[in-house]
Amino acid sequence: MNLITHHLVFTATATTPVALSEQSGSAVRGAIAGALWERFCVNKAAPSCADCPLLTICPVGALLAPMRDDEQKGSDQRPRPYITRPPRDGSRTYASGETLEFGIALFGSAAAFYPYVVMAAHELERGGLGMRLPDLGGRRGSLRLSAISAVNPLTGARQLLYSADSGVIREPALPVGPAEVREHAATLAADRLTLRFETPLRLIEQDRLVKRIALRPLIQRLMRRLDDLCIAYGDGPLNLDFRALLAIAEEAQVVDDRTRWVDVVSVSHRHGRRTPIGGLIGSATFAGDLGPLRELLVWGSLVHVGRNCVKGDGWYRILSH
Repeated sequence: MNLITHHLVFTATATTPVALSEQSGSAVRGAIAGALWERFCVNKAAPSCADCPLLTICPVGALLAPMRDDEQKGSDQRPRPYITRPPRDGSRTYASGETLEFGIALFGSAAAFYPYVVMAAHELERGGLGMRLPDLGGRRGSLRLSAISAVNPLTGARQLLYSADSGVIREPALPVGPAEVREHAATLAADRLTLRFETPLRLIEQDRLVKRIALRPLIQRLMRRLDDLCIAYGDGPLNLDFRALLAIAEEAQVVDDRTRWVDVVSVSHRHGRRTPIGGLIGSATFAGDLGPLRELLVWGSLVHVGRNCVKGDGWYRILSH
């Protein structure tokens, strides 16, 4: 596997009240996607990116056109080459002057579109973020982008790429790939791990939602997601013994389940759609022969797993014992 990930953290200061819901990844993703389309699409008359003759050379199409969720059947479309990470403060309103952070990760060749993502984030200063507020005349809250940093989620290393004071934007230089994943995975316990789900984990197995945590469906969906990402943005399909790894995951025991199901809906005002993005949040501890699964699980903490990853779902951290 030779997938490279770049993780960006955007720091913004509210200039008016900014109201975010409990699971605000959908709002962050929608704002960034809308800004990309508004600023960089040069053929807005096209009914969709797929119908546009510029698709193969357009940064908007490269980031937004791929549509497939991990579990969507009967589709040959690629997964989108990015994820969002919402603020971790839950449902709250940021007062004017308060700061908030959100993240975006780019995968493989999509790192070439970093400048477009940065400019789209700047567009949030004009378009706003979060829920529309009566006190603001039905507008979203305004904010000012104050800093952009590259981060390594595995080590905590951080590189300042932009500050509002300097106005200069630098290229990210903290890529996370196979070497970093192997090194971090080797530090984790091989017999007991806790996953803390920061955003809803929405898995489907045999056409049913997984509402009780288990390691096998998570590993199954994760391997499929990584395989898809590596084919689209890395060096080709995974070279893994899928059946053997699934058998190991099947044997793992849930020894402490502190997850709960939350129902969340994402609303697209542009398309008039309501999409369920709820899932399991909280923490779960697994015990068993987890050594062979450690690298996969570390990859999952970087790229998310399950449905609606681009909207922030499926984000977890690994807590070793």
